Amino acid sequence: MALPSNIDFAVRATDGLPTLLISEASKSYPKPDGIKFTYGTAGVRTKGDVLESTCFRLALISALRSKRMGGKVVGMMVTASHNPEPDNGLKAVDPRGEMLASNWEPYCTEAANALTDEELFAVLQRLIKADSINLQTPAVVVYAHDTRPSSPKLVKAIEAGLAAIGAEGRNGGLLTTPQLHYLVKAYNTQSTPDPYGEPTEEGYYKKLADAFQRAIADKPATSPLTVDCANGVGAISLQRFQKYLPASALQVRALRTSIDTAGALNNGCGADHVKTKQALPSGFEKEVAEGERLCSFDGDADRIVYYYLNGHASQKESFRLLDGDRIAALVADYISELVKRAGIADEIKIGCVQTAYANGGSTKYLSQRVPVVCTSTGVKHLHHAAESFDVGVYFEANGHGTVLFSDSAQSLIRGKISSSSPQGDSQSALSQLSNLIDLINQTVGDALSDMLLVEVVLRQRDWEPAHWDSLYTDLPNKLLKVIVPDRALFTTTDADRKLVTPDGLQQEIDKLVGKYLEGRSFVRPSGTEDCVRVYAEARIQQEMEELANKVAKLVTDAAKNA
Repeated sequence: MALPSNIDFAVRATDGLPTLLISEASKSYPKPDGIKFTYGTAGVRTKGDVLESTCFRLALISALRSKRMGGKVVGMMVTASHNPEPDNGLKAVDPRGEMLASNWEPYCTEAANALTDEELFAVLQRLIKADSINLQTPAVVVYAHDTRPSSPKLVKAIEAGLAAIGAEGRNGGLLTTPQLHYLVKAYNTQSTPDPYGEPTEEGYYKKLADAFQRAIADKPATSPLTVDCANGVGAISLQRFQKYLPASALQVRALRTSIDTAGALNNGCGADHVKTKQALPSGFEKEVAEGERLCSFDGDADRIVYYYLNGHASQKESFRLLDGDRIAALVADYISELVKRAGIADEIKIGCVQTAYANGGSTKYLSQRVPVVCTSTGVKHLHHAAESFDVGVYFEANGHGTVLFSDSAQSLIRGKISSSSPQGDSQSALSQLSNLIDLINQTVGDALSDMLLVEVVLRQRDWEPAHWDSLYTDLPNKLLKVIVPDRALFTTTDADRKLVTPDGLQQEIDKLVGKYLEGRSFVRPSGTEDCVRVYAEARIQQEMEELANKVAKLVTDAAKNA
């Protein structure tokens, strides 16, 4: 918004913060009455039509984050992932492509809920002082959005906030969430000895396509892979990626690609639908065949689950889910095998990170092969824990995950590759590990990258989905969503596996669980929706169903009586 030209920028600033510019711009983005915003592990999520003020204000926070990080590029992604189309959200990305540091989240929440400009400036000034931010340092923020109808206006609010505080904005346009994370890290590593990649959408596709072709080597193409794109931005990403990969390398049939159809996003399709319903996307029963490899992205393509049919689609029991737990098992096994073949098992510590949602069958299987740790729900918790290993494999059961190779592990692997040595088994394994380092998006879970990783392992092992499925047996399980008046009443400890409040509820759950063979159940408030999630598993399907429903009733009663 233009101001009189005779007013100098410095005069308009208080303690270096351009308060007049921000105040003028914020008039177009007043906070809606009666709405409380919360910045959690997945950022802010709510109805898209009330988020403009939050986008404007968090643009200011992101600019300060860039300044705090010495002028490095940070990111902002407008998306609500697997949520329904009317929802939208915003998440901030740190310079290494990771989620925003946890100690900045409260400032985001406070800024989003400030009732006046004065309250907003007070939040910003506290942050500036607490983190000793030099306001003279330039700020650069790259931002992108998914296909939701509300996204363009939210992007305009971000641009207004960046302009008001004097930050450089770089519009990434329509991208998947992992592509935005990739861009942030790629921008910040361009001048380093080992750049992460070219900081463009094309650079992302080229990096994955090149690494995939090296990783499959001369293994012949298998049957086509059918991909449910959730009618989201993943459809665009997959279709653009295919231009960089010969059809002979991977045959893909993309379904649910209607990005312009109102209400189609995540509706009856997508990774969350498949995982939660434990069923095919709506209509797939007429489009797929027994034994066919199938997978689903979510709305912003940072989750993936695989599945197949071992009988006719009309038979419910023929549906077989290969979720994040099974992806973790497949990948951890393969990387462990490569490390042993490469002769570096004594130098590389491999570990796997799960959450309480991981099926007990998968945890038992993995624990017999690599160290396994459990963290609180939320990708940033898993990501941080995975960094404690030389190679950290982390996947949530919902299909969100990746693999991290430490800098020392990457140097060791690539340092041992000798172009002059015969390509024996050790050198072949080292080369394949190097290919995986390039193929895997190590900044965050990435449906496209993870899909290619799974395809490499299956191709190299000559496995069909049924062979992968046979690695271990899942315990029957269910995840229920219980709507409650106030999810904040439910607090947890022990990586979300135990309730602290309401008082006495955990003891009642424990009594129930003790009645069922291999029973397990936990309750936690959602980080993205106004509900409480109930997870239950047991050896026998009927007993698991009974346990889940009884725990859900305990939650409902506790909420009513609070």
